[in-house]
Amino acid sequence: MAQRGIREYDAKKLLAERLPDYADDFDYDGQIALVTPETDLEVVAIKNPWVKKKRLVVKPDQLFGKRGAHGLILLDASWDEAKGYIQENMGREVLVGSVVGTLDTFLIEPFIPHGPEEELYVAIKSERDKDVIYFSPRGGVDIEANWESVTEIPVDILARPEELDLGSKLPAGLADRLAPTAAFIKGLYRLYRDLGFAYLEINPFVFTDGRVVPLDLVARLDDAEAFWQRKAWLGLEFPEPFGRALTEEEAWIKEIDSRTGASLKLTILNPRGRVWTMVAGGGASVIYADTICDLGFAGELANYGEYSGDPSTEDTYEYTKTILDLMTREEDPEGRPKYLLIGGGIANFTDVAKTFKGVVMALEDYKERLREAGVEIYVRRGGPNYEEGLRIMRKLGERLGVPIHVYGPETHMTRIVSMALGGGE
Repeated sequence: MAQRGIREYDAKKLLAERLPDYADDFDYDGQIALVTPETDLEVVAIKNPWVKKKRLVVKPDQLFGKRGAHGLILLDASWDEAKGYIQENMGREVLVGSVVGTLDTFLIEPFIPHGPEEELYVAIKSERDKDVIYFSPRGGVDIEANWESVTEIPVDILARPEELDLGSKLPAGLADRLAPTAAFIKGLYRLYRDLGFAYLEINPFVFTDGRVVPLDLVARLDDAEAFWQRKAWLGLEFPEPFGRALTEEEAWIKEIDSRTGASLKLTILNPRGRVWTMVAGGGASVIYADTICDLGFAGELANYGEYSGDPSTEDTYEYTKTILDLMTREEDPEGRPKYLLIGGGIANFTDVAKTFKGVVMALEDYKERLREAGVEIYVRRGGPNYEEGLRIMRKLGERLGVPIHVYGPETHMTRIVSMALGGGE
């Protein structure tokens, strides 16, 4: 599984839409609007008439925190002030921590007047064998400094969420807020479990007019749930991390991935790196990347990604061609060889020979550039029809004039990494 961050807008829409199914008294109307460079602000006002009637909050919604500390939140604003703020900051380049990025997505919601003593904190995160609920009556921007006020409530992964007793575990000092807070968190946890969340933090939330209002929210979903939750997630998309725009090649692979039942992923780390990977399987891709880094080649690791789920010959061809094009655009300035590691574990159902046909087609197309760039190829694979796949790869090496070292399941999965980078068999 991979934990993928989602926009605060999407998380609050999910709460407004689904939390009443789990907490009867939960009454959050989900008044919220999202603005991107393509958004017509006049249309926003037509679709959300409340923006002209209420005081507003405006803030970037791009998967980074500490927005207040960076002076990026507009509070208690009129609609005209909100529009001016968005127009002034849309497209602005800002430094957040050590990351430079462009502001291009803003969230608008009603301003809720309250005092700091009213701010409460709740977070839920998943660990290997349990979930943990965190609660503090001292929520807000100083929660980390006040961490001693946080109550941790572990919940066994096999426990029934509807039987969870929170009333006895929350601070008695909540007084008349104890019962509604317990009911809210219990409903929130049930939603968390059912909708495939991996992390959820609301800091703070407040009670106003007898209802709970989430003011600031961070959420990550388990993307392994994407197929099962496609309706429940209301069509949300996973945005890129702040400060990172997709390259043309990454966008192309993402497009292919979106229209196939297989999995094709590509992230460019260092386009001038000498170590490139084409790894079958998400778990194997992590292991290969770790091994490369452990051998001291982290700075040379050019890409990260994986292909799995029995991709078609055509999709594998496009995936391989994209990597080869990036890899062979220029020679190493010091004349050192480049390495392509085509690896993976022992496949369960992927036809190794079929996927290798796509790889072979791409390698043949790029044979001249591979030779010019000084590329050496190391292959390790196992699984259905792997003998034929490895035979095809060995024959290819003879034809291309490119060094191709081929190994099957008798060789440890990551052995080809040390063979290539350490120079030994």
